[in-house]
Amino acid sequence: MTRDFIEINDFVVLLEYADSKEEIIDSCGFDEDVIAFAFYGSGNVDLKVECSYKQQNYNNTKGLAMSFFANGNVKFIHTVSKNKKLSCVVILYSIKNLKELPDTERELYAQYVNELINPSNDYVEGPTFFMDHNMQNAVDKIFANTYKGPARSLFLRSQVTELLAHFFAKVSGSTKDKTKTIKDTERQKLYEAKEILTKNMETPPSIAELSRLIGLNDFKLKKSFKELFGFPVYKYLQNERLIKAHELLSSKEVSIQEAAWSVGYESLSSFSNAFIKKYGFRPSEVKS
Repeated sequence: MTRDFIEINDFVVLLEYADSKEEIIDSCGFDEDVIAFAFYGSGNVDLKVECSYKQQNYNNTKGLAMSFFANGNVKFIHTVSKNKKLSCVVILYSIKNLKELPDTERELYAQYVNELINPSNDYVEGPTFFMDHNMQNAVDKIFANTYKGPARSLFLRSQVTELLAHFFAKVSGSTKDKTKTIKDTERQKLYEAKEILTKNMETPPSIAELSRLIGLNDFKLKKSFKELFGFPVYKYLQNERLIKAHELLSSKEVSIQEAAWSVGYESLSSFSNAFIKKYGFRPSEVKS
């Protein structure tokens, strides 16, 4: 498991990444009091948080956005499932540096994550929820970017600002959360549908077939899938195809045509146009 620390003025961006054919168990912690915002873009992770007074467990953390306060007494243990790439963006603010934020940002923190600014224990959990498609897309872009040096720092700052804006919009209630009406049993079926699509990118099932496989009728599948994940079923599939294609191209082991075919695109021009629309650059720029 690799961790890339990037210091950007008043905060630190921590990029966590893992890709292994074997299960990975990894632990980490912080040397000072921090407020953190973590966005799990991909992977299947069991996260255990240990401190002096309790243990908190998080399961199936793909798509999870979480916030917390932690000090040096807290230990984070990641168990990363085999054959599932982990990508996680963590935005860290030192408590002592919060006073350096602009007044409007400090007011935002005081209003919506006050329990983290004024913690009562070694570890305090703040707002936690599943990301919408805007947040997921911002995380995808962070791991897909190929910038270096100052340009990379500038890009990361813009994406971090976007992630935090979406985060606070969510917790402030300025964006309506339609997922609250989805029952737990239905939610589990929708995640099963998403897993089926991810595993069958080249030849995905039809809506009718997918409905039968998960035991949910067509109407419920289409309506609730969009509410939960922010995309219609096949728009989600397109997004996952492009993420997988980027990974294949980054490996330098396949051609652009092979990457397109591997994720179900028969037309190279359609693939290139969709790729540019998502990432802002051509597939050939990944290969160069």
